[in-house]
Amino acid sequence: MKTRLATIGKRFAMRFALLPLLLTMMSAHAGADAIVGEVGLVLGKAYLESGDKRTPIRAGTTIKVSDRVITESNGHVHIRFIDDALVSVRPDSSLEIQRYDFDKASPEDSSIKLNLLEGVTRAISGDGAHAARDRFRLNTPVAAIGVRGTDFVVSASGQSVRALVKEGAIVMAPFSMDCLASSFGPCAANAVELSQDSLQMVQVDGGTPLPRLVPATDERGVLTTEEVAVANTEADTRAEDKTAGTELYLESVTSRRVAEVASNVASRPPVIVAPKPPVLVDFTPSSAQASSSLVANNLVWGRWRGNDGQGSQERISLAYNIANGGRDVTVGGGGYVLFRDSKGSTLVKPDLTVVSFALSSAQAFYHSASGVMAMQVNSGSLSVDFNAKSFTTQLGLSSLASGRVDLSASGKYDDGGFFYSNTDMQSVKGAVSLDGKEAGYFFEKALGGDAKVDGITLWGAP
Repeated sequence: MKTRLATIGKRFAMRFALLPLLLTMMSAHAGADAIVGEVGLVLGKAYLESGDKRTPIRAGTTIKVSDRVITESNGHVHIRFIDDALVSVRPDSSLEIQRYDFDKASPEDSSIKLNLLEGVTRAISGDGAHAARDRFRLNTPVAAIGVRGTDFVVSASGQSVRALVKEGAIVMAPFSMDCLASSFGPCAANAVELSQDSLQMVQVDGGTPLPRLVPATDERGVLTTEEVAVANTEADTRAEDKTAGTELYLESVTSRRVAEVASNVASRPPVIVAPKPPVLVDFTPSSAQASSSLVANNLVWGRWRGNDGQGSQERISLAYNIANGGRDVTVGGGGYVLFRDSKGSTLVKPDLTVVSFALSSAQAFYHSASGVMAMQVNSGSLSVDFNAKSFTTQLGLSSLASGRVDLSASGKYDDGGFFYSNTDMQSVKGAVSLDGKEAGYFFEKALGGDAKVDGITLWGAP
Protein backbone atom coordinates (compact mmCIF):
# COMPACT_ATOMS: atom_id res chain seq x y z
CA MET A 1 0.00 0.00 0.00
CA LYS A 2 2.80 2.46 0.90
CA THR A 3 4.55 1.76 -2.39
CA ARG A 4 1.37 2.38 -4.36
CA LEU A 5 0.64 5.63 -2.53
CA ALA A 6 4.16 6.87 -3.10
CA THR A 7 3.80 6.10 -6.81
CA ILE A 8 0.50 7.99 -6.94
CA GLY A 9 2.16 10.93 -5.23
CA LYS A 10 5.05 11.06 -7.69
CA ARG A 11 2.67 10.97 -10.63
CA PHE A 12 0.60 13.78 -9.16
CA ALA A 13 3.65 15.92 -8.52
CA MET A 14 4.81 15.53 -12.12
CA ARG A 15 1.38 16.06 -13.64
CA PHE A 16 0.50 19.17 -11.69
CA ALA A 17 3.97 20.68 -12.07
CA LEU A 18 3.28 20.69 -15.81
CA LEU A 19 -0.36 21.77 -15.53
CA PRO A 20 0.20 25.57 -15.65
CA LEU A 21 2.20 25.17 -18.87
CA LEU A 22 -0.50 22.93 -20.30
CA LEU A 23 -3.22 25.47 -19.51
CA THR A 24 -1.42 28.32 -21.25
CA MET A 25 -1.14 26.21 -24.40
CA MET A 26 -4.90 25.61 -24.60
CA SER A 27 -7.13 27.68 -26.86
CA ALA A 28 -9.33 30.32 -25.27
CA HIS A 29 -12.53 28.76 -26.64
CA ALA A 30 -12.62 24.99 -26.53
CA GLY A 31 -13.55 23.22 -29.75
CA ALA A 32 -14.32 19.52 -30.06
CA ASP A 33 -10.61 18.58 -29.97
CA ALA A 34 -9.44 21.14 -27.39
CA ILE A 35 -8.21 19.86 -24.05
CA VAL A 36 -10.30 21.40 -21.26
CA GLY A 37 -9.15 19.40 -18.23
CA GLU A 38 -6.90 16.71 -16.84
CA VAL A 39 -7.53 13.80 -14.49
CA GLY A 40 -5.57 14.14 -11.26
CA LEU A 41 -6.69 11.04 -9.36
CA VAL A 42 -8.33 7.73 -10.24
CA LEU A 43 -9.44 5.14 -7.71
CA GLY A 44 -11.01 1.88 -8.85
CA LYS A 45 -12.33 1.41 -12.37
CA ALA A 46 -13.32 4.36 -14.53
CA TYR A 47 -13.59 4.93 -18.27
CA LEU A 48 -13.56 7.77 -20.75
CA GLU A 49 -15.98 7.68 -23.66
CA SER A 50 -14.71 9.93 -26.43
CA GLY A 51 -16.62 9.61 -29.67
CA ASP A 52 -16.95 5.88 -30.30
CA LYS A 53 -13.91 5.03 -28.16
CA ARG A 54 -14.03 3.77 -24.57
CA THR A 55 -10.70 3.71 -22.73
CA PRO A 56 -9.65 3.27 -19.08
CA ILE A 57 -9.02 6.54 -17.25
CA ARG A 58 -5.63 7.05 -15.64
CA ALA A 59 -4.01 9.93 -13.81
CA GLY A 60 -3.01 12.38 -16.52
CA THR A 61 -5.83 11.48 -18.92
CA THR A 62 -6.87 14.65 -20.75
CA ILE A 63 -10.53 15.67 -20.97
CA LYS A 64 -12.14 17.24 -24.05
CA VAL A 65 -15.54 18.68 -24.87
CA SER A 66 -18.12 15.91 -25.52
CA ASP A 67 -16.13 13.41 -23.44
CA ARG A 68 -18.04 11.33 -20.91
CA VAL A 69 -16.49 10.16 -17.62
CA ILE A 70 -17.98 6.87 -16.38
CA THR A 71 -17.19 5.23 -13.06
CA GLU A 72 -17.95 1.71 -11.88
CA SER A 73 -19.08 0.78 -8.35
CA ASN A 74 -15.56 1.27 -6.98
CA GLY A 75 -14.54 4.09 -9.29
CA HIS A 76 -13.72 7.67 -8.34
CA VAL A 77 -12.23 10.36 -10.59
CA HIS A 78 -10.96 13.86 -9.84
CA ILE A 79 -10.65 16.38 -12.69
CA ARG A 80 -9.01 19.81 -12.77
CA PHE A 81 -10.33 22.02 -15.58
CA ILE A 82 -8.58 24.80 -17.45
CA ASP A 83 -10.20 27.52 -15.31
CA ASP A 84 -9.02 25.78 -12.10
CA ALA A 85 -12.45 24.25 -11.46
CA LEU A 86 -12.37 20.95 -9.59
CA VAL A 87 -14.85 18.14 -10.16
CA SER A 88 -15.10 14.79 -8.39
CA VAL A 89 -17.06 12.00 -10.09
CA ARG A 90 -18.21 9.46 -7.51
CA PRO A 91 -18.87 5.69 -8.01
CA ASP A 92 -21.60 4.50 -10.40
CA SER A 93 -21.73 7.88 -12.13
CA SER A 94 -21.68 9.31 -15.63
CA LEU A 95 -20.67 12.92 -16.32
CA GLU A 96 -20.59 14.51 -19.78
CA ILE A 97 -18.60 17.63 -20.68
CA GLN A 98 -21.00 19.38 -23.05
CA ARG A 99 -19.22 22.72 -23.36
CA TYR A 100 -16.19 24.37 -21.80
CA ASP A 101 -15.33 27.73 -23.33
CA PHE A 102 -13.00 29.64 -21.02
CA ASP A 103 -11.18 32.82 -21.95
CA LYS A 104 -8.46 33.53 -19.40
CA ALA A 105 -8.16 37.12 -20.62
CA SER A 106 -11.95 37.66 -20.42
CA PRO A 107 -13.37 35.04 -18.03
CA GLU A 108 -16.72 36.84 -17.99
CA ASP A 109 -17.22 35.61 -21.57
CA SER A 110 -16.98 31.95 -20.54
CA SER A 111 -19.67 29.34 -21.29
CA ILE A 112 -19.64 26.09 -19.33
CA LYS A 113 -22.13 23.23 -19.35
CA LEU A 114 -21.84 19.82 -17.70
CA ASN A 115 -24.40 17.02 -17.78
CA LEU A 116 -24.69 14.56 -14.90
CA LEU A 117 -26.58 11.68 -16.48
CA GLU A 118 -26.58 9.63 -13.28
CA GLY A 119 -24.75 9.21 -10.00
CA VAL A 120 -23.05 11.73 -7.74
CA THR A 121 -20.63 14.54 -8.48
CA ARG A 122 -19.07 17.31 -6.46
CA ALA A 123 -18.09 20.54 -8.20
CA ILE A 124 -15.98 23.44 -6.96
CA SER A 125 -16.37 26.43 -9.24
CA GLY A 126 -13.40 27.77 -11.15
CA ASP A 127 -12.70 31.17 -12.63
CA GLY A 128 -15.20 30.62 -15.45
CA ALA A 129 -18.20 29.95 -13.23
CA HIS A 130 -17.21 32.72 -10.82
CA ALA A 131 -16.91 35.32 -13.57
CA ALA A 132 -19.79 34.16 -15.79
CA ARG A 133 -22.42 32.83 -13.41
CA ASP A 134 -25.16 33.39 -15.97
CA ARG A 135 -23.31 31.11 -18.39
CA PHE A 136 -22.66 28.08 -16.14
CA ARG A 137 -25.05 25.13 -16.08
CA LEU A 138 -25.05 21.62 -14.63
CA ASN A 139 -27.88 19.64 -16.21
CA THR A 140 -29.38 16.48 -14.73
CA PRO A 141 -32.12 14.22 -16.12
CA VAL A 142 -34.92 16.28 -14.52
CA ALA A 143 -33.53 19.66 -13.42
CA ALA A 144 -31.04 22.41 -14.18
CA ILE A 145 -28.54 23.81 -11.67
CA GLY A 146 -26.90 27.20 -11.85
CA VAL A 147 -24.36 28.59 -9.41
CA ARG A 148 -23.54 31.67 -7.40
CA GLY A 149 -19.83 30.78 -7.11
CA THR A 150 -19.91 27.62 -5.12
CA ASP A 151 -18.91 24.18 -3.86
CA PHE A 152 -21.82 21.76 -4.16
CA VAL A 153 -22.76 18.09 -4.39
CA VAL A 154 -25.42 16.66 -6.71
CA SER A 155 -26.99 13.20 -6.76
CA ALA A 156 -29.06 12.35 -9.84
CA SER A 157 -31.06 9.49 -11.31
CA GLY A 158 -33.47 9.28 -14.20
CA GLN A 159 -36.38 10.27 -11.97
CA SER A 160 -34.99 12.64 -9.34
CA VAL A 161 -32.15 14.94 -8.38
CA ARG A 162 -31.07 16.38 -5.05
CA ALA A 163 -28.27 18.73 -4.09
CA LEU A 164 -26.60 20.27 -1.07
CA VAL A 165 -24.18 23.18 -0.79
CA LYS A 166 -20.94 23.39 1.15
CA GLU A 167 -20.01 26.92 0.09
CA GLY A 168 -21.78 29.61 -1.90
CA ALA A 169 -25.21 28.91 -3.38
CA ILE A 170 -26.94 27.07 -6.20
CA VAL A 171 -30.20 27.65 -8.07
CA MET A 172 -32.23 24.56 -9.03
CA ALA A 173 -35.28 24.40 -11.29
CA PRO A 174 -37.13 21.56 -13.04
CA PHE A 175 -37.04 21.49 -16.82
CA SER A 176 -40.01 23.15 -18.53
CA MET A 177 -40.79 25.36 -21.51
CA ASP A 178 -39.23 28.19 -19.49
CA CYS A 179 -36.19 26.13 -18.44
CA LEU A 180 -34.68 24.26 -21.36
CA ALA A 181 -31.73 21.88 -21.16
CA SER A 182 -30.21 23.70 -24.12
CA SER A 183 -29.99 26.99 -22.22
CA PHE A 184 -27.18 28.30 -20.02
CA GLY A 185 -27.18 29.68 -16.51
CA PRO A 186 -29.78 29.44 -13.72
CA CYS A 187 -33.45 29.14 -14.65
CA ALA A 188 -35.96 31.60 -13.16
CA ALA A 189 -39.18 29.58 -13.55
CA ASN A 190 -40.07 27.51 -10.45
CA ALA A 191 -36.50 27.98 -9.22
CA VAL A 192 -35.25 27.92 -5.65
CA GLU A 193 -31.90 28.97 -4.25
CA LEU A 194 -30.01 26.90 -1.70
CA SER A 195 -27.22 28.55 0.27
CA GLN A 196 -24.37 27.17 2.34
CA ASP A 197 -24.86 26.05 5.95
CA SER A 198 -28.40 24.84 5.24
CA LEU A 199 -29.53 21.79 7.18
CA GLN A 200 -31.52 20.71 4.15
CA MET A 201 -31.15 19.64 0.55
CA VAL A 202 -33.26 20.63 -2.40
CA GLN A 203 -34.89 17.83 -4.36
CA VAL A 204 -36.81 17.63 -7.62
CA ASP A 205 -38.72 14.51 -8.68
CA GLY A 206 -39.79 13.84 -12.24
CA GLY A 207 -43.49 14.05 -11.37
CA THR A 208 -43.25 17.05 -9.00
CA PRO A 209 -43.63 20.54 -10.48
CA LEU A 210 -41.74 22.36 -7.72
CA PRO A 211 -38.47 21.71 -5.87
CA ARG A 212 -38.95 20.34 -2.36
CA LEU A 213 -36.97 20.57 0.86
CA VAL A 214 -35.68 17.33 2.34
CA PRO A 215 -33.43 16.77 5.38
CA ALA A 216 -29.71 16.80 4.64
CA THR A 217 -28.18 13.32 4.55
CA ASP A 218 -24.67 11.91 4.41
CA GLU A 219 -23.98 11.04 0.77
CA ARG A 220 -20.38 10.06 1.39
CA GLY A 221 -20.47 6.27 1.33
CA VAL A 222 -17.47 4.18 2.39
CA LEU A 223 -14.08 5.71 1.67
CA THR A 224 -11.18 3.60 0.54
CA THR A 225 -7.95 3.66 2.55
CA GLU A 226 -6.29 5.70 -0.18
CA GLU A 227 -9.06 8.33 -0.23
CA VAL A 228 -8.77 8.77 3.51
CA ALA A 229 -5.00 9.08 3.22
CA VAL A 230 -5.23 11.69 0.49
CA ALA A 231 -7.87 13.65 2.41
CA ASN A 232 -5.70 13.65 5.52
CA THR A 233 -2.70 15.10 3.71
CA GLU A 234 -4.65 18.05 2.38
CA ALA A 235 -6.14 19.61 5.48
CA ASP A 236 -3.75 22.55 5.19
CA THR A 237 -3.63 23.06 1.42
CA ARG A 238 -5.49 25.80 -0.43
CA ALA A 239 -9.28 26.02 -0.24
CA GLU A 240 -9.50 23.12 -2.71
CA ASP A 241 -9.94 20.73 0.23
CA LYS A 242 -13.39 22.02 1.10
CA THR A 243 -14.52 19.09 3.26
CA ALA A 244 -11.91 18.35 5.92
CA GLY A 245 -13.62 17.82 9.25
CA THR A 246 -17.17 17.82 7.89
CA GLU A 247 -19.80 15.14 7.56
CA LEU A 248 -20.11 15.46 3.79
CA TYR A 249 -17.31 14.23 1.51
CA LEU A 250 -13.83 13.49 2.82
CA GLU A 251 -12.30 13.45 -0.61
CA SER A 252 -9.39 15.16 -2.29
CA VAL A 253 -9.44 17.43 -5.27
CA THR A 254 -5.78 18.44 -5.19
CA SER A 255 -2.52 16.58 -4.84
CA ARG A 256 0.23 18.95 -3.78
CA ARG A 257 1.37 16.85 -0.82
CA VAL A 258 0.34 13.35 -1.86
CA ALA A 259 3.98 12.35 -2.10
CA GLU A 260 4.13 12.55 1.71
CA VAL A 261 1.37 9.98 2.19
CA ALA A 262 3.62 6.92 2.21
CA SER A 263 5.63 8.15 5.17
CA ASN A 264 2.81 9.83 7.09
CA VAL A 265 -0.32 7.78 6.68
CA ALA A 266 0.64 5.06 9.18
CA SER A 267 1.10 7.56 11.99
CA ARG A 268 -1.90 9.74 11.29
CA PRO A 269 -4.89 9.65 13.66
CA PRO A 270 -8.14 8.26 12.25
CA VAL A 271 -10.38 10.56 10.25
CA ILE A 272 -13.03 12.03 12.55
CA VAL A 273 -16.41 12.58 10.96
CA ALA A 274 -18.39 15.38 12.54
CA PRO A 275 -21.88 14.52 13.83
CA LYS A 276 -24.67 14.86 11.33
CA PRO A 277 -26.82 17.99 11.68
CA PRO A 278 -30.13 17.47 13.44
CA VAL A 279 -32.93 16.27 11.20
CA LEU A 280 -35.82 18.70 11.16
CA VAL A 281 -39.28 17.28 11.70
CA ASP A 282 -41.70 18.03 8.87
CA PHE A 283 -45.41 17.82 9.65
CA THR A 284 -46.23 18.02 5.95
CA PRO A 285 -47.01 14.52 4.59
CA SER A 286 -44.64 13.45 1.83
CA SER A 287 -47.62 12.65 -0.41
CA ALA A 288 -51.30 13.54 -0.55
CA GLN A 289 -53.27 11.79 2.18
CA ALA A 290 -55.99 9.42 1.05
CA SER A 291 -59.53 10.77 0.92
CA SER A 292 -60.75 7.93 3.13
CA SER A 293 -58.27 8.88 5.82
CA LEU A 294 -59.13 12.59 5.77
CA VAL A 295 -62.91 12.22 5.70
CA ALA A 296 -62.72 9.96 8.74
CA ASN A 297 -61.85 13.06 10.77
CA ASN A 298 -64.45 15.37 12.24
CA LEU A 299 -62.69 18.37 10.66
CA VAL A 300 -61.88 18.23 6.93
CA TRP A 301 -60.23 20.86 4.74
CA GLY A 302 -61.78 21.44 1.31
CA ARG A 303 -60.41 23.58 -1.49
CA TRP A 304 -62.72 25.49 -3.78
CA ARG A 305 -60.28 26.74 -6.39
CA GLY A 306 -56.86 25.99 -7.88
CA ASN A 307 -54.92 27.59 -5.02
CA ASP A 308 -52.54 29.46 -7.34
CA GLY A 309 -51.26 26.37 -9.11
CA GLN A 310 -50.16 24.53 -5.99
CA GLY A 311 -51.64 21.40 -7.57
CA SER A 312 -49.75 18.26 -6.63
CA GLN A 313 -48.30 19.94 -3.52
CA GLU A 314 -51.70 19.65 -1.81
CA ARG A 315 -51.33 17.18 1.05
CA ILE A 316 -54.19 17.52 3.58
CA SER A 317 -57.05 19.07 1.58
CA LEU A 318 -59.74 17.52 -0.58
CA ALA A 319 -61.89 18.80 -3.41
CA TYR A 320 -64.70 20.96 -2.06
CA ASN A 321 -67.54 18.55 -2.85
CA ILE A 322 -65.72 15.59 -1.29
CA ALA A 323 -64.77 17.46 1.89
CA ASN A 324 -68.29 18.81 2.29
CA GLY A 325 -70.09 15.49 2.63
CA GLY A 326 -72.98 16.98 4.62
CA ARG A 327 -70.67 18.80 7.05
CA ASP A 328 -71.07 22.42 8.17
CA VAL A 329 -68.80 25.25 7.00
CA THR A 330 -66.74 26.79 9.83
CA VAL A 331 -63.90 29.06 8.66
CA GLY A 332 -61.95 29.60 5.49
CA GLY A 333 -59.28 31.57 3.69
CA GLY A 334 -56.89 31.41 0.77
CA GLY A 335 -59.20 29.16 -1.23
CA TYR A 336 -59.75 26.68 1.63
CA VAL A 337 -62.82 25.90 3.75
CA LEU A 338 -62.76 23.94 7.02
CA PHE A 339 -65.78 21.62 7.27
CA ARG A 340 -67.03 20.22 10.59
CA ASP A 341 -69.37 17.34 11.34
CA SER A 342 -71.48 19.09 14.00
CA LYS A 343 -74.06 16.29 14.24
CA GLY A 344 -76.90 18.78 14.60
CA SER A 345 -75.34 20.71 17.47
CA THR A 346 -74.05 24.30 17.51
CA LEU A 347 -72.12 24.55 20.81
CA VAL A 348 -68.91 23.01 22.11
CA LYS A 349 -69.10 20.71 25.13
CA PRO A 350 -69.59 22.92 28.23
CA ASP A 351 -67.18 21.05 30.51
CA LEU A 352 -63.98 21.82 28.53
CA THR A 353 -61.36 23.93 30.34
CA VAL A 354 -57.89 24.26 28.75
CA VAL A 355 -56.83 21.94 25.91
CA SER A 356 -53.30 21.84 24.49
CA PHE A 357 -53.52 20.38 21.00
CA ALA A 358 -50.73 18.49 19.21
CA LEU A 359 -49.98 19.25 15.57
CA SER A 360 -51.09 16.30 13.43
CA SER A 361 -50.36 17.54 9.90
CA ALA A 362 -49.97 20.74 7.95
CA GLN A 363 -49.11 22.24 4.60
CA ALA A 364 -47.68 25.66 3.89
CA PHE A 365 -46.53 27.69 0.89
CA TYR A 366 -44.18 30.60 0.27
CA HIS A 367 -45.50 33.08 -2.32
CA SER A 368 -43.19 35.53 -4.06
CA ALA A 369 -42.63 37.13 -7.44
CA SER A 370 -40.76 33.96 -8.46
CA GLY A 371 -43.79 31.74 -7.87
CA VAL A 372 -45.14 29.41 -5.20
CA MET A 373 -42.93 27.04 -3.21
CA ALA A 374 -43.91 24.35 -0.71
CA MET A 375 -42.54 24.84 2.82
CA GLN A 376 -41.75 22.59 5.71
CA VAL A 377 -43.75 22.94 8.93
CA ASN A 378 -41.17 22.02 11.55
CA SER A 379 -42.94 22.75 14.83
CA GLY A 380 -46.24 23.88 16.27
CA SER A 381 -48.29 24.44 19.39
CA LEU A 382 -51.93 25.34 19.99
CA SER A 383 -53.70 25.94 23.29
CA VAL A 384 -57.36 26.89 23.69
CA ASP A 385 -58.64 28.19 27.03
CA PHE A 386 -62.37 27.54 26.85
CA ASN A 387 -63.02 29.35 30.15
CA ALA A 388 -61.07 32.51 29.32
CA LYS A 389 -62.28 32.33 25.72
CA SER A 390 -58.80 32.74 24.26
CA PHE A 391 -56.18 30.83 22.29
CA THR A 392 -52.45 30.95 21.54
CA THR A 393 -50.52 29.23 18.77
CA GLN A 394 -47.06 29.01 17.25
CA LEU A 395 -45.69 27.54 14.02
CA GLY A 396 -42.13 27.12 12.79
CA LEU A 397 -41.85 27.17 8.98
CA SER A 398 -38.92 26.97 6.58
CA SER A 399 -38.10 26.90 2.88
CA LEU A 400 -35.03 27.42 0.73
CA ALA A 401 -36.32 30.72 -0.61
CA SER A 402 -37.75 32.23 2.58
CA GLY A 403 -35.48 30.75 5.23
CA ARG A 404 -36.92 30.33 8.71
CA VAL A 405 -40.35 31.92 9.30
CA ASP A 406 -42.02 31.95 12.72
CA LEU A 407 -45.71 32.57 13.23
CA SER A 408 -47.07 33.41 16.68
CA ALA A 409 -50.63 34.48 17.35
CA SER A 410 -53.14 34.85 20.15
CA GLY A 411 -56.74 35.91 20.06
CA LYS A 412 -60.36 35.24 20.90
CA TYR A 413 -62.47 32.08 21.06
CA ASP A 414 -66.26 31.79 21.17
CA ASP A 415 -68.63 29.05 22.26
CA GLY A 416 -69.44 28.10 18.70
CA GLY A 417 -65.98 26.57 18.51
CA PHE A 418 -64.34 29.34 16.47
CA PHE A 419 -61.10 31.21 17.19
CA TYR A 420 -59.42 34.00 15.29
CA SER A 421 -56.68 36.63 15.30
CA ASN A 422 -56.13 39.46 12.82
CA THR A 423 -53.35 42.05 12.59
CA ASP A 424 -51.94 44.15 9.77
CA MET A 425 -49.32 41.49 9.02
CA GLN A 426 -51.03 38.16 9.72
CA SER A 427 -54.27 36.36 10.37
CA VAL A 428 -55.36 33.06 11.91
CA LYS A 429 -58.87 31.63 11.43
CA GLY A 430 -59.73 28.32 13.08
CA ALA A 431 -62.27 26.03 14.63
CA VAL A 432 -62.43 23.10 17.04
CA SER A 433 -64.64 20.04 16.87
CA LEU A 434 -67.58 20.25 19.24
CA ASP A 435 -66.13 17.48 21.43
CA GLY A 436 -62.85 19.45 21.77
CA LYS A 437 -60.72 16.63 20.33
CA GLU A 438 -59.74 18.20 17.00
CA ALA A 439 -58.78 21.64 15.73
CA GLY A 440 -57.69 23.26 12.51
CA TYR A 441 -56.87 26.71 11.23
CA PHE A 442 -55.87 28.67 8.17
CA PHE A 443 -52.96 31.11 8.57
CA GLU A 444 -51.44 33.86 6.47
CA LYS A 445 -48.44 36.10 7.16
CA ALA A 446 -47.00 38.94 5.06
CA LEU A 447 -43.21 39.03 4.77
CA GLY A 448 -42.75 42.35 3.02
CA GLY A 449 -43.16 43.36 -0.60
CA ASP A 450 -45.16 40.76 -2.47
CA ALA A 451 -43.90 37.87 -0.36
CA LYS A 452 -46.10 35.97 2.07
CA VAL A 453 -46.63 32.54 3.61
CA ASP A 454 -49.93 30.77 4.13
CA GLY A 455 -51.24 27.31 4.85
CA ILE A 456 -53.60 25.04 6.73
CA THR A 457 -53.20 22.85 9.83
CA LEU A 458 -54.89 19.94 11.61
CA TRP A 459 -54.50 19.25 15.33
CA GLY A 460 -55.51 16.55 17.79
CA ALA A 461 -56.06 16.65 21.55
CA PRO A 462 -53.73 14.40 23.58
